[in-house]
This record gives sequence, C-alpha cells and structure tokens, in this order.
Amino acid sequence: QVCKRKCSQVQRCTPCKQPRCTFAAPDGRLENGAAGGGGDALNSETGHTRDSDGTEQLSINQLPSSILLKVLSLLTVKERCLCASLVCKYWRDLCLDFQFWKRIDLSGLQEVNDDLLVKIASRKQNVREINISDCRGIHDYGVSSLASHCPGLQKYTAYRCKQLGDISVTALATHCPLLVKVHVGNQDRLTDAPLIKLGANCKELKDIHLGQCYGISDEGMIALAQGCPKLQRLYLQENKKVTDQSVRAVAEHCPELQFVGFMGCPVTSKGVIHLTALQNLSVLDLRHISELNNETVMEVVRKCRKLSSLNLCLNWSINDRCVEIIAKEGRSLKELYLVSCKITDHALIAIGQYSSTIETVDAGWCKDITDKGATQIAKSSRSLRYLGLMRCDKVNEETVERLVIQYPHIVFSTVMQDCKRTLERAYQMGWSPNTSNSS
Repeated sequence: QVCKRKCSQVQRCTPCKQPRCTFAAPDGRLENGAAGGGGDALNSETGHTRDSDGTEQLSINQLPSSILLKVLSLLTVKERCLCASLVCKYWRDLCLDFQFWKRIDLSGLQEVNDDLLVKIASRKQNVREINISDCRGIHDYGVSSLASHCPGLQKYTAYRCKQLGDISVTALATHCPLLVKVHVGNQDRLTDAPLIKLGANCKELKDIHLGQCYGISDEGMIALAQGCPKLQRLYLQENKKVTDQSVRAVAEHCPELQFVGFMGCPVTSKGVIHLTALQNLSVLDLRHISELNNETVMEVVRKCRKLSSLNLCLNWSINDRCVEIIAKEGRSLKELYLVSCKITDHALIAIGQYSSTIETVDAGWCKDITDKGATQIAKSSRSLRYLGLMRCDKVNEETVERLVIQYPHIVFSTVMQDCKRTLERAYQMGWSPNTSNSS
C-alpha cells in the first residue's frame, strides 16, 4: 500500500524518457531543464539529459551513492519510507540500505503496527536499536517477532506502551542475549517474570528503566541484580512493591552502578545506606523517599566520592545541617536539587562558603529562603551557574533583578525570570505579538 502513494512534488521516473529523481517545476518543466514530455535527449549510458541546444544536464543520481546515503540519513524513518523511497527504484534501494535499519526510531507513530515490525524483522535482521515509545498499535506479538528474528538487538525502548506485557520482554530476554539497554517505563502489565528471565540470559545488560511498572517487586529486582553484574544505570519510580531488599541486592551484586534512582519507592534509610558500597556512583535520585534521614544522606556523600548529581527533592526531613555537610564533603558534586526540603538561608550560605564545585542548586518551594540566602550564595560561590528560586515567596523580585545584573554568569529561575527568557527566545525566533494576533 505504501508503494502506491505518491511523494508530493515528485514526478515518477520513466527510464527511457528522463533520469531518475528529476523534480517537476511549477511550469511543467523538470528542474534539470528536461521537458515533461521527453523533448530533451537522455544518454542511456550516462543517465545525463541534454537540452535542445545540446547542453548536457546532470542528474542528482550521478552523485556517489555514499553521498546520497549521507543525505538520506538526515531524514526520519517516516520521511524515508513515505517520501524518498517512492522517488524511484534507485532511491528505494538506497532507503533499504542496512545502515538505516540498525537504529530504528518509531516513537510516537500511531500508524505503526505489528505487521510493520514483522516485515522489518523478516527483511532486516541486523537491527541493533529500536524505539517504539507511544506506539499504541504494537502488541506483544510484534515485539516477539522482532526479537526472534533479531538476536543482535542491543537497545530496546518502549515507554508508555501500556498494551505490552510480560510476553514481549520475555521474548527479548530469550532471543536477544546481547541486550545492554531496556527502557520499559509506565507498563502496568509488567511483572517479575521477565526480569527473572533477563537476569538469567542477558549478562551484558547495563541500563534498565522500570519506572511506574507497578507489578514489579523485590523478587524480580533481586533476580535481575544477581544475574546482571555489569549494570551501570538503574531507574525506578513509584514502584510500590520495591523495598530495601532490592536496594541491598543491587548494591551488593552490581558494583559498576553509576546512575541509581528510587523516586517515590517505599525504600528507607536502612536500604539507602547500602549504596555507600558503590564507588562509581555519580548520579543519585532519592526524590520523595518517605523515611530518609539526614545521617544516611551525609554518609552516602562521604563514601561515594564520585557523586556529581544528588536529587533530594520532596524530602521534608532534609535540613540545613545535612546540606552543610553535603557542601563540605561532596568534592565532586556539581548538581544539588532541594525542592521542597526543610532548608533556610543557612543552607544556601553554606553551599556558597564551602563548595567549589556545585554549579546547579534548585531550592524551589523552600518557603524559608529569603533575599539574604539568594544574595549570599550568588556573592560567595565561585562555581554557581544556576539557582532555582521558583515559589520562594520571601525572595523579592526586585532582589532577583539586581542579582541578574550583578551576576550575569548565573541563571536565576523564578516565575518572572523564566517568562522573560521564554519571551526573549520567542523574539529571537521571529515571533511578535502583531503576527500572532493576525494569525
């Protein structure tokens, strides 16, 4: 059916009349000067056309195939399939080149279904990466077919595909032992069974995202951790059945972990303390951990010397003393997120005084932050480049305006400042209120 569609503004190629990929101009003539009726001569050996005066015109297809492939590589999968491949047989063959089917991004394309995945799998068995996020027409059957035909698959991404379940991930674990990345966030039907299979078969797994997969529990996480010692990135979010047992398992069996996230999971300080064993840990997301105490956070910062990003947002127990220790001990720390924490000006002053590495501080929704804290951290910090003050209502906008002028190297985030930057970007892109109203 796709082959029957015509690419807009493209004239079909007739081998005896004109060179391939000749585009029609508005006046009915072809871009290279050949008349639509075939009035100009075509050299059958070179593929060149000649004007009525004998001047030879070159076709785009005279370019080396390597250059045409480079040009086609700049198109999306949809543009190559529905436009470029319909220009002529030569371009169709180029669009089927194996390099375009190693990494396939179908995310958000609602017309994609199981039949398309089956065709891709049967014809292009060298697929290495595929992204089917937000594709509602793909089901377990299509993913299973792809997995069975593409044993070399390494990266699989399928966010918000709620129609998928255990069958698809189990098929991947069974047929694709070289998997290094599996991102399946927001799949309600996923349970522990495919995680156990991944742990048993996929020893090369390094990156897994299981956020909002509510059927996953400690049983699956422990099996995954025990079977995948090369794991470097692990992200969970609101997985209500994942507890301290899972945190302990990944800390003990996955020493190469660099990125760890347990946002909104029912873990406590008893589990988080095990993360101190991860010497390569660089990014830690502990947002909204209900039973997280200051002592545990301080110990993690002391022991994990490579920690560069720490997210403690929505933890109301985090106080000024904890932030002061973080500023003193976090020798590699560059990003610190403290939205809705129980901190005051003292925390910001301590960051400016003790840290020479922190570049990003977000203290939004911290109601006790005032002009004093914002001014002191901007004045004393040598490394600060971003300060988030969203809904810090005790910080006056006049103070922020003054700080913006005094410290132009720092981005200050407030409602007013963010609106101003948005308008500035819009003006730079050519927007104006008058054109908006008229349209």
